[in-house]
Amino acid sequence: MIALLLCAPPFYLDAFWLRTGLFAMAAAIGAVGLGLLAGAAGQLSLGHAFFLAVGAYGYTWLAGEPGPGLPPALAALLAVVLAGAAGGLFSPVAGRVRGIYLGVATLALVFLGHHVLLTAESVTGGFNGRSVPPLTVGGFSFAGDGPPLVVLGVPFGAEERLWFLGLALVAGTWWTARGLLRGRPGRALTALRDSETAASVMGVDVARYRSAAFVVSSMYAGLGGVLLALVFRRVVPDYFGLALSVDYLAMIVIGGLGSVAGAVAGAAFVTALPLLMTRYADQLPLVTAPGATDAGVGPTEASRYLYGAAIVLVLLYAPDGLHGLVRRLRARLRPASPAVAPTTRPSASAVRTKEPTP
Repeated sequence: MIALLLCAPPFYLDAFWLRTGLFAMAAAIGAVGLGLLAGAAGQLSLGHAFFLAVGAYGYTWLAGEPGPGLPPALAALLAVVLAGAAGGLFSPVAGRVRGIYLGVATLALVFLGHHVLLTAESVTGGFNGRSVPPLTVGGFSFAGDGPPLVVLGVPFGAEERLWFLGLALVAGTWWTARGLLRGRPGRALTALRDSETAASVMGVDVARYRSAAFVVSSMYAGLGGVLLALVFRRVVPDYFGLALSVDYLAMIVIGGLGSVAGAVAGAAFVTALPLLMTRYADQLPLVTAPGATDAGVGPTEASRYLYGAAIVLVLLYAPDGLHGLVRRLRARLRPASPAVAPTTRPSASAVRTKEPTP
């Protein structure tokens, strides 16, 4: 039923809502990766935007001109591997540093990456960025300029085609992340998060699992960056800044640390809120439309205030995020099972037979 509902929007919604959903899907993939790193492994990272940029620019360069001009499907796969390789290069640091120190170390990746994106113009296009080549798989193009496609009387453009690609990628991300958390790696990471000493005693290689978690998180971020580039159709360096990394931290905190479903919900909330406020800015109090000269707060700033307040409320009243809140509501609304009357055992005097009188 849920799968059918998720497949219905391309047949009923316009391009704005589809693009909002696609941005949320791309953010959800990256948020799941950061949730595995921060929620399961207990590692703080402020460099998630860097790995998103590696995935986005890696695909753009590998599939475009100038560049190797590889088949787009192969370029997308190699971009994810490239993001994982970048995480692998940083994994020795991630394996030995934790907490706020790891957060500061990963923060350097954002500034270093932004500098490289601005200066390596032959690869990244510099300040103006680069156009993103459309994705084609087996002759089928996910761009609107390909051969016309009509499904059930609805013409499928780029947003409609990418919608189903995004659903497939989110489903694959959900399935693999749940498998990792429920399997032996997830149990090892949970033990590592709770107590390094106890995990070491149980035979968990602390440095190895920390490094592996960082690499896996980087690959999820690279995949999210590829989808983000396909939706944007143009990548620019300024998007992949510190604010994007902070947004991803907000996603996993609001959704619930260590929860795949919570990361997806938090990503949808944080991503869709500024887009919706921009669309309905003229109908909201104290919010001004972009470019307006009236006194007020812009949609982007207003949305940051709102989900900043949401973080405070979550930390105070729902530390396990939206996922935990929904779980508790389900438990309260679930009908109580009928009480089973306890069976009373007969007393010894009741079962004692009466001795015959002589």
